[in-house]
Amino acid sequence: MPVDFHLSASEQGTRAAAAGFAQHVLKPARAEYMKHERHEERFQATQPAYAAAVKGGLIKGQVSPAHGGSAGSLVEAAIMVEECYAVEGSAALTVFGTGLGLTPLNIAGKPEHAEFLTPFLSGDGVPMASLVFSEPGGVANALEKGAPGFQTTARREGDEWVIDGEKMWATNCAGWDFKGCDLACVVCRDVTSPAKPGDDDDPKDHVMIIIVTRADLDRNGPDSFRVLRHISMPGHTSVSGPHVRYTNVRVPAKNVLCPPGRGAQVAFGSFDMSAVLVGAMGVGLMRAAFDAALAFAKRDNRNGAVPLLERQAFADLLSGIKMQTEACRALVWKAARAMVNGPGEYDARRGLALAAKIYCSEAAVKACTDAINAVGIIAYDVEQPFSELLNTALVLPIFDGGNVGIRRRHMQQLMLSPTYDAWAATYGPSKEQ
Repeated sequence: MPVDFHLSASEQGTRAAAAGFAQHVLKPARAEYMKHERHEERFQATQPAYAAAVKGGLIKGQVSPAHGGSAGSLVEAAIMVEECYAVEGSAALTVFGTGLGLTPLNIAGKPEHAEFLTPFLSGDGVPMASLVFSEPGGVANALEKGAPGFQTTARREGDEWVIDGEKMWATNCAGWDFKGCDLACVVCRDVTSPAKPGDDDDPKDHVMIIIVTRADLDRNGPDSFRVLRHISMPGHTSVSGPHVRYTNVRVPAKNVLCPPGRGAQVAFGSFDMSAVLVGAMGVGLMRAAFDAALAFAKRDNRNGAVPLLERQAFADLLSGIKMQTEACRALVWKAARAMVNGPGEYDARRGLALAAKIYCSEAAVKACTDAINAVGIIAYDVEQPFSELLNTALVLPIFDGGNVGIRRRHMQQLMLSPTYDAWAATYGPSKEQ
């Protein structure tokens, strides 16, 4: 992307296609899923929209061309996410959740893993993937030296690995029928050779990623995978990320995507990519909040003598949202381009991705709150869009790696590095490095 931020023909095409999908598929999907009371029923009601995404190439479009997919640039992915979140974020997240589930394969997949991607390349059905990472007790501190590590474990038995443990918040992990998704990249801890007391052990050395398919779960029997609780959320009210349990799930050794010691790097690399897209989610929500508040101002004067936009307090809040939206979009696009193209070493580029996630997610919450304050008490009416926008925005700072527990800590680690070069992702490595 040139420095003037003009979109290429391909990027313009992505934006137009995503905007059409959002208006013609995602927006009607919300009207359908909101007919249901239970969160899990709302999720299942989005299956036709997901099928349309598959047929339209949005799932294949999240698989790298190196593995037979049609994914475009990370900038194009950010554009697509913004367009969808500006209209309907909940049904969209289920689609993008599969993209996150496929990212470890995009990063670490080898030719022998090609069979696992076949369902996602066909353009048929409703194949669903999940990156199964978080756990009920939290994972923010699981990789500190001296910590017990991930509580979901795997042990080698002959030519098989046996997985046990509970996971939570993993989007799409239970699949449409809650018996397991088509492909799960399960982040777990190798306990084949348990550490001995007193060992100077690093939990990262035991982290691995194992692919668990629906066929694996079916072969292991109905007790191998259970949904313990469907989680109801104030926002993203059609997204499924339940509390689940794996019990003695046996998978062949070929299912190991990342062996012990490699899993943490690939898992966090996946979240580096998704950090940019969470930033784009924030931009889409900010844009929607601005548009809704502006439209309100044009049709309502609150029984005053002048239009609302002539009220300085209203205009100040609205102009603030507009400026923050533009600034966040610029940061997201810059981070997306830098992650793939540089300049700078990976850690410098990663710093921009972290900044996009943290800054834009928190700005989105503020923008929605400012829009509510500008509009006033009527914004509290659920027939207005503002409460839904705020509820959707509230999760952005705390999911996909919470800003406080994980993302800011990662930025701290970058800054603590003796070779930290703060501006390398903008200007290239400094001469002093």
